[in-house]
Amino acid sequence: MPVPPYRADIVGSFLRPAVLADIRRRHAAGEVDADALRIAEDTAIGELVQKESEAGLQVATDGEFRRSWWHFDFFGFLDGVEIVELDHGIQFTGVETKPRGVEVAGRIGFSDTHPFLAHFRSLKDLLARSTGATPKFTIPSPTVLDFRLEPDHIGGGYAGRDDIVDDLVQAYRDAVAAFYDAGARYLQFDDTAWAYLCSETELAKARDRGIRTEGIAERYADIVNRILDGKPDDLTVTTHVCRGNFRSTWISSGGYEPVAEQLLAGTAYDGYFLEYDCERAGGFEPLRFLPAGDKTVVLGLITTKSGQLEDVAAVKARVDEAARFAPLEQLALSPQCGFASTEEGNELTEDEQWAKVREVVDIAADVWR
Repeated sequence: MPVPPYRADIVGSFLRPAVLADIRRRHAAGEVDADALRIAEDTAIGELVQKESEAGLQVATDGEFRRSWWHFDFFGFLDGVEIVELDHGIQFTGVETKPRGVEVAGRIGFSDTHPFLAHFRSLKDLLARSTGATPKFTIPSPTVLDFRLEPDHIGGGYAGRDDIVDDLVQAYRDAVAAFYDAGARYLQFDDTAWAYLCSETELAKARDRGIRTEGIAERYADIVNRILDGKPDDLTVTTHVCRGNFRSTWISSGGYEPVAEQLLAGTAYDGYFLEYDCERAGGFEPLRFLPAGDKTVVLGLITTKSGQLEDVAAVKARVDEAARFAPLEQLALSPQCGFASTEEGNELTEDEQWAKVREVVDIAADVWR
């Protein structure tokens, strides 16, 4: 029985259908109630998982249809964490997000009332009744909260950034245990921080936010490992390393070499979804740090930032190139990122989105016969 990550896999988010986007807009404006929104989300997710199955996937997500942001929605329901309005958003290439940020206002913790648990149970139950696919659930990595947290937004009785680590680790240990108890066997920590550590520009910005960047890769590896220490053997936890994904734009550039040893060999993840869709990702040489064994690198060779399909022969050639540095049996294939890390979505159509997913499935079936 295959276990995740699968040879053909997905990062997680999908374009929101127009009907759902309209209901979400009307709910935000107070025109429809929470029950109407939930019904619309349930309907859209039911249709989504059927399309995931029809595309040939063994795994299914809820497309993050119940979220506005890939990270703030989760962080905002942690105990002691609030989402606040700032005087600036996150600057992408040519566009800026809404001015939102995280603030620590109390002791950080994870409660069993966190709505993402209900979101997961809904997906699991839906798949059990329908396609039978493996439910995959994504949450933002704790390193993202640390990396984005600005010094004047650390309250809650904490003395500073280092002082939150123990509670942040425990909150995530509690979250992993709660998702496991709810039936999750495939979790993913979505992470932009590791990619930013490969960019001198983003490291400079981090220092301006009061972050000590010397030894930061080792610090983040320690946080991840403390969280995953003792996790159940039948729970797969992967990470997706993202260079930024908002309305088809991006933030950081740089290959994985500066962090590859700490990330691939130094963290207890079972798999790594790595973006390799453009020259900003660098070469495959950092894959040499992947330890022999059961860990998997999922090559994100199919871009989600445009609707143009990749040349199949070129993708296969790139898989062959990657296999020079890591065993082919420890590689897999996926889109480079989600299709809609925020509710705005990337600049492609739903038809183009599904053509991309089918391309991943078809190429993987041919490469790993």
